[in-house]
Amino acid sequence: MSADRIGRAEMVILTGNSYPELAENIARIVYSYKTDASRGLKPLGECRVFKNSDKETHVEIRESVRNKDVFIIQTGSTKDPNDNLMELMIMSYACKTSCARNIIGVLPYLPYSKQSKQKKRGCIAMKLVAQMLVKAGLTHLITVDLHQKEIQGFFDIPVNNLRASSFLVDYVQEQVPDWRNAVIVARKPNQARRVTGFAERLKLNIAVIHGFHDRESENEEADGRNSPPLLIASGLDVTLVPVSERRSVFTIPSLVLGEQVNIKGKLPMDVVSAM
Repeated sequence: MSADRIGRAEMVILTGNSYPELAENIARIVYSYKTDASRGLKPLGECRVFKNSDKETHVEIRESVRNKDVFIIQTGSTKDPNDNLMELMIMSYACKTSCARNIIGVLPYLPYSKQSKQKKRGCIAMKLVAQMLVKAGLTHLITVDLHQKEIQGFFDIPVNNLRASSFLVDYVQEQVPDWRNAVIVARKPNQARRVTGFAERLKLNIAVIHGFHDRESENEEADGRNSPPLLIASGLDVTLVPVSERRSVFTIPSLVLGEQVNIKGKLPMDVVSAM
């Protein structure tokens, strides 16, 4: 093997079942630029991802990936994001155990990216997904327009967060008739900053939809920091007691004096008093 061949690894492009058409188009474009036969590049690598009757995901990579740079193109569709993630992790692990040189995940949309903040008694699911992807074998991640830029910190590998704004601007200018008389609308107030960026590049006006969103409160009564939690009853007439007015209704016997001692203000157990 020549020194030049050792210095540069061959490239293999694989894909799962999330968007095979996208992978074929990418491989075709890359192959049109890389026609050097010494690199061993083919339009699309031979890989089969399927499910048996047990509904478990199986992966068969039908070519050698040893000492090669493997690009796995797999996006997170709204139909089966869990299956897409599992396919990606199993494919990454298969390449890792087959001694691939680098494993690069290409995810135009990263599943669970909207769960990057903790709410009430939940968890930051995006952190878990990031750890699983790294553990599966990914050495690099390429994605587009993350929901929050801080998500890149969840990964222990390099992350390329590409921007799609330039392509969207070109699409509007080329495909939308009479776009100069259009108005760019932000569905929520927190999207006004992004919309402003598009409006400045297209030199258009913007509109912001500002409405009431039925969000659960984040006060001490509802976020789970006080125990027991508030009672939500159906068909019962209940009265909620504020935290400051909670008191104990237990009577604890005294083993020393042999009499009943009423302990007040110690056990906040009567959150509600049913009528």
